[in-house]
Amino acid sequence: MLSALRGAVGFLTRLPVGHDEAAWEAFRSQPAAFPLVGYAIGALAALPLLAPVPSATAAVGFLAWLYVLTGINHLDGVADLGDAAVVHGDSERRQEVLADTTVGVGAVAAVGIVFAGLATAGYTLAQLPARAALLVVAGEVGAKTAVALAACLGTATHDGLGAQFTDRLHYRHALAPLVVAFPAVALTWPDPSALVAVAAAVTCGVGMVVWARRTLGGVDGDVLGATAELARVVGLHAGVIAWTLF
Repeated sequence: MLSALRGAVGFLTRLPVGHDEAAWEAFRSQPAAFPLVGYAIGALAALPLLAPVPSATAAVGFLAWLYVLTGINHLDGVADLGDAAVVHGDSERRQEVLADTTVGVGAVAAVGIVFAGLATAGYTLAQLPARAALLVVAGEVGAKTAVALAACLGTATHDGLGAQFTDRLHYRHALAPLVVAFPAVALTWPDPSALVAVAAAVTCGVGMVVWARRTLGGVDGDVLGATAELARVVGLHAGVIAWTLF
């Protein structure tokens, strides 16, 4: 598991850790490493929201720092799926669009929605820094759990990055990441905000698998990357909504 955690850090962040073959091989077989590293990523990502600056400034800092920390590889999946989602045709046609390196309007719109979602969530969270950090952690753990579930439940469309995970994993492996993510639901208890954030992110991940199976024929690296980004946005906003209601 230690090697798997190193591999997860190397894959999910830009930190100079876990880029060796042994760590990568271990990570591919341990989906629980996704949410485990999500706790650390969430704690680090929340730092700009704790700064004594206006909420708008904190929100911009949160958005920028998040991608300094995690990189933009997963955003590429959002862009590719954005183009594939708006194209007319069957799954084969959508697969062709996924493989095309040209950036279309769908890609720009999808990435723009993710940026707007993160910035607006950050703006609200920055108004209550103590709660913000907990919700960012919960949202990140939920998002990483969503990716792990997509890898466990999905079937790869071709021999690529997605297959590196799906060929090693099975639906029986889905329990481990859920168990690891469970403590995150109690971060704001008795306020249910963290619970809602995790549950919404995980639900988004399952929904992505269903959508990918129907429209693309299965899961690939772009689907996994887009799941990470979209589940984070969904989880954060669900947590913010629960926070404002309760």
